[in-house]
Amino acid sequence: MAQVTVSNEQEEVSKDVKDNAVAKEDLIVEEQSGEIKKDDGPQTGEIAEEKKMDGEEREASLSTRVIVRSGTFKEESNLLSDLKEYEKAALIEMRLLLEDAIIANTLLFKDPEKPKTSEKQVEKNDKSSENGEKESQEGKEKGNSSVKEGKEEIPMNQTEEMGQKKNEWTEKEGKEEEKPKNQIESEKVEKQDGEEKGKISECNEKENNHVIVEERSGEIDKDISLWGVPLLPSKGETGTDVILLKFLRAREFLVNEAFEMLRNTLQWRKELKIDSILDEDFGADLNSAAYMSGVDREGHPVCYNVYGVFGNDEIYNRMFGTEERCEKFLRWRSQLVERGIQKLNFKPHGVSSLVQISDLKNTPGPARKELRLATKQAVGLLQDNYPELVARNIFINVPFWYYAFNALLSPFLTQRTRSKLVFARPAKVTETLLKYIAAEEIPVQYGGFRRENDSEFYNEYEVQEVTVKAGSIGTVEIPTPEVGNKMIWDLTVLGWEVNYGEEFVPEDKGSYTLIVQKGRKMGWQEGSIHNSFTNKEPGKVVLTIDNSGSFTKKRVLYRYKTKNI
Repeated sequence: MAQVTVSNEQEEVSKDVKDNAVAKEDLIVEEQSGEIKKDDGPQTGEIAEEKKMDGEEREASLSTRVIVRSGTFKEESNLLSDLKEYEKAALIEMRLLLEDAIIANTLLFKDPEKPKTSEKQVEKNDKSSENGEKESQEGKEKGNSSVKEGKEEIPMNQTEEMGQKKNEWTEKEGKEEEKPKNQIESEKVEKQDGEEKGKISECNEKENNHVIVEERSGEIDKDISLWGVPLLPSKGETGTDVILLKFLRAREFLVNEAFEMLRNTLQWRKELKIDSILDEDFGADLNSAAYMSGVDREGHPVCYNVYGVFGNDEIYNRMFGTEERCEKFLRWRSQLVERGIQKLNFKPHGVSSLVQISDLKNTPGPARKELRLATKQAVGLLQDNYPELVARNIFINVPFWYYAFNALLSPFLTQRTRSKLVFARPAKVTETLLKYIAAEEIPVQYGGFRRENDSEFYNEYEVQEVTVKAGSIGTVEIPTPEVGNKMIWDLTVLGWEVNYGEEFVPEDKGSYTLIVQKGRKMGWQEGSIHNSFTNKEPGKVVLTIDNSGSFTKKRVLYRYKTKNI
């Protein structure tokens, strides 16, 4: 019965997702058709033919895509053998660009503060070239003065119609005829000296520039890395391709754009000293606004962001209001991502992305423009400098106004980013998280069983599930055949809105039933139940889930253990 119920629910969810997929597919087709209209030929015909697909073919095509998106997110393969041909070609080209840039020391943008020795040599070059120019200029001036002298003695019997060329020729003739031989020889020597000095200056400049190149080549950082992974492709580090593929995917495998994005990221990290950001302390207020906890079903580390912290006016005013505070907020966001990166494994078969969960409960509304602007800047910062590091971005406890806010923010996001977004209203938080994260990895406040420093349960205690039909009462029994045992259990109901109670029923019919927890109505705001009981006689603990007042079935997740004391 439980299996049938679960499959029915999956069909319902699949239907909702499929409807959303149809809307998205229509949007994609419209966008594609808008681009293809600029071209001519068979592409337009292909789009028209796609629009004429019958209902069954279209449904089959969409169902394939829905399967990928409705399940847990699986990262795209980073193995070269799994890449498409154009992806392989882009990766190889990216490697070559990166290798050349590192060897030529042009990967990072030029720092005006260094190298100082090079500046001195450039200064020296400028001086030497200036000296050569001055000397050659002096030779020219002397030559011009002699021309003037000769020009004065030329008889003015030529007409203006003879033109400028004849005058120049006449000036030159008069100059050479009137000048003594000694003066002509001295001018030739000066001219040769000026030319030789100019040539020497030019050679010195070339030689000094060569020295500068050699000097800069000595400063090449072949150990340059990103997120702990060496970037020089010739080192043969397998993680290098994983990093490069992230930038390529973020730019749709446009190599030049991806390479420029990588350069900008490295420059940004250098200028803001991101590599040392983990050592910074941003205060208790921000530390309580986010934390890392557990992994999803695919092993991605999960980061929880609690924006309700900023609903406190006092904290909000301390965090925002000035440019310096906003910069602190953005730097804190970078630190948070860097902490998550420490848990990643940039290997072809490794987990190289995170899951972000943003809790919007009690979040300040859109009137708080400082938080809205800072969040927008944070999204841009993460997109520009941490490409493809978020496998899934889940927003929970989403208020109605946030859907309008997301509609405004959505144009600033790439299609790839939008496809990773998941939204859950308050009543659907636990149910949504369970699609991607196991119950034992979800924090108790969100209906899971994960507690910090929990020494009672480990992964070997499997979570079990039972379905309670609408209008019926379900029970979970924990047997306690031995006296003096301590029974510990966790339980959660998806959606709650049930009456829940706990009692101990002894084996001896003459003994009294003990109430462990009095029955009470529990709503969807409740977290998971965690309780224990030590028996003084054989019997069983009975957990009652009364769903008689509901018209919908309920899924109950639980686990328990018996501990000898």
